[in-house]
Amino acid sequence: METERKNGQCVELRTAGAADLESVFSLLDRSGLPTPGVADNFSQFLVAEAEGRLVGVVGLELYGESALLRSAAVEESWRGSGVGRVLVERALDLARGRGIEDVYLLTTTAENYFPKFGFVCVRRDEVAQGVRSSVEFQTACPASATVMCKHLN
Repeated sequence: METERKNGQCVELRTAGAADLESVFSLLDRSGLPTPGVADNFSQFLVAEAEGRLVGVVGLELYGESALLRSAAVEESWRGSGVGRVLVERALDLARGRGIEDVYLLTTTAENYFPKFGFVCVRRDEVAQGVRSSVEFQTACPASATVMCKHLN
């Protein structure tokens, strides 16, 4: 558990727990993000909470030495506060700590957001096989989604 201050309020960053699943699904739905595969990988999700309310989420799916960064969402009233940035940075730190070499993501709306973390656009055929087999890659995200990668080494 880690506490950050944003906009004068304390934001607690922590590993998601089973009790968070319904709130995460609700935030992802409101954010227009897919939920298939979330429950199966929920032990690798982080949440941000302020005053007892979930205000952000991000998840990882691990596939050998590669990972899929997914479900990065921040409550609308908290967008621009830095909560999303901190969540993504912590997820990347977790991936590094687990020996992950490449982190991929799919996006239809945030291709201009992720380059600040070092993500670059890649072709679908450049994505690690394990990640390509994920539910998000196979069915949850449209074929038109932008694919991005960050090398962690």
